Amino acid sequence: MTPQSIIDKIKKAGLIGRGGAGFPTASKWEMVKKAEGSPKYVICNGSEGEIGVFKDFYILENHLDKVLKGMALAMDYLKTKHAFINLNANYYKKLKGKLLPALKKFKAKGYDFVVYEEHPSYIGGEETALLNAIEQKRVQPRIKPPFPVEVGLYGKPTLINNVETFYDVAIADEGKFDHKRFFCVGGKAKNPGVFHLPANSTLQEVLKKTKNWPDFDFFVQVGGSASGLVLNPDQLKDKTMFGAGSIEIYRADMKPYDLLMKWFKFYSEESCGKCTPCREGTYQLHELLKKHKTIPWKEVMELVDTMEKTSFCALGRSIGLPVKSYRMNILKIV
Repeated sequence: MTPQSIIDKIKKAGLIGRGGAGFPTASKWEMVKKAEGSPKYVICNGSEGEIGVFKDFYILENHLDKVLKGMALAMDYLKTKHAFINLNANYYKKLKGKLLPALKKFKAKGYDFVVYEEHPSYIGGEETALLNAIEQKRVQPRIKPPFPVEVGLYGKPTLINNVETFYDVAIADEGKFDHKRFFCVGGKAKNPGVFHLPANSTLQEVLKKTKNWPDFDFFVQVGGSASGLVLNPDQLKDKTMFGAGSIEIYRADMKPYDLLMKWFKFYSEESCGKCTPCREGTYQLHELLKKHKTIPWKEVMELVDTMEKTSFCALGRSIGLPVKSYRMNILKIV
C-alpha cells in the first residue's frame, strides 16, 4: 500500500471527524502533510470530558485494534513515527491492561506511541488545550490561527483526530466503511448503551431502533449533556445526529431549576479561567441559582448572551445552545 492510497480511500468514504466539528478528514490529513516542519505528530483525542458522552470508551474497549491501526495509517501517510494517545485518566485505568500490550506490538514495528493520561475535563478535549496539556503547560486553549495542522505539538505540524475518526479510517482502509457512526444513549433510557447505526438516522429512528423510545412524556438533549441541543419529541423525526454523538433522555416533568443547576455546575467547574466572560459568567450563573432557588431568567439570559458573544473558546460560547433551546422547545418561552 502506498501512503497516498489511504487518502484516496478516506476521500472515497467521505469521512468527517467525529469529535464534534465534523471537519473533512482527508482535508485535515493533507494540510498536515503539506505543512512545513519536522517531525510531524499524530494525536488521538480520547478526552471525552463532557457528561453524557461515552462512545469513545466503548470503541477503545471493543475496537482498540482498529483505532491503533487508523493511527498507524496516519503515521505512515505523514512519514512519522511519533504519536500520542490523549486518554481520559479514568479510561486509562480501565483499559491499560489491553492497551499497553497492544502498543508494545506497534513499538516492535517502529511506531512510537506515548499515552498521555489527562485529568478528565471538558476543556481538555479542545485541541489546542490538549496540546498545552501534553507540553505540561496550563490547560487552556490557544489563539487560532495558527492551527495545529501547521503549528501544533512542540510547534510542529500535528494531526489531531477523535477516537471514532481513527476507527473509521481503519474500516475505510479495509473497504468496509458503510456510513455508520456510534451513538450513545443515556439518561432515562430503558436500554442505555452505545449503538452503531447509519449516520443519517433520524433521532427518532435511533431511539426506536435501540428500543429506547420512552413510554412517558420526555425531551432529549443531543450532542452532549451540557452543551447539547434540547429537543422535544416532535422534533426528532426530522433531525439527524450531530456533534459528539450522544442522546440523553429526560422526563418531561424534570424541574427546570434542576436541569439548569446541572448545566451551570458543570460549566463553573470546567471553565479554565483564561477569559473573563467565561470565568466570571459561569461562576455567576451557578451562584444565581444557589442564591435564588428559582430561575431569575432575566439575569440568566443576560449572562448567557454575554458569554455567547465574548468568550474566548467554545466552552463559554456553547452555553447559549442548551439554555435557549430548552426555553424555546420545552418551556415555550420565546
